[in-house]
Amino acid sequence: MELLEKISEELQNGNFIDVPKLTREALVQGISPAVILSDALVAGMDVVGEKFRRDELFMPEVLIAAKAMQAAMAVLRPRLIETGAETAGTIVIGTIQGDLHDIGKNLVGMFFEGAGYQVIDLGVDVAPGRFVEAVRTHKPDIVGLSALLTTTMSRMREVIESLVEAGLRGRVKVMVGGAPVTEKFARDIGADGYSPDAASAVEKARTLKP
Repeated sequence: MELLEKISEELQNGNFIDVPKLTREALVQGISPAVILSDALVAGMDVVGEKFRRDELFMPEVLIAAKAMQAAMAVLRPRLIETGAETAGTIVIGTIQGDLHDIGKNLVGMFFEGAGYQVIDLGVDVAPGRFVEAVRTHKPDIVGLSALLTTTMSRMREVIESLVEAGLRGRVKVMVGGAPVTEKFARDIGADGYSPDAASAVEKARTLKP
């Protein structure tokens, strides 16, 4: 539909003024919230993610597109809840204990929200026990662990071990990422997935089965 394509295009352009207005217009026209989410917003953010991976868009442009997505979701989220529309899943994210870096984590959260996930952001310096409690409380499909420091990477293993000890490991997939993190490290600590960047994280998550 032409209006959905327009929303997607303006989202890609980072038009955070018109995207929520167009989202309201789509609702007035009777287009279902789930269709607006999947065919306009998620579709638009998928394009943004692909262009980011190809270095056709850069961080400031991605952040502006994410701002447009968030503005649209502020309009759409209440209607999605009213209609009982299913999300793509739930992800708990956080920067590991001892690490205060959050730019990468925040970008991952924006991409996941743009892909239709419910995002529970625990912030930075998150102890293993807080991840465990978040899994108990929110019952997510995925836990995303971020680290920028080589000195804090080992905490990722501690989170996975804590989930095992709590009897929760089988309920959730664990993804890891951050500048010093590698796919080999992810395998070595027993993580289910690794992504080198925020845009690829959503694609990887889609391949993980609960």
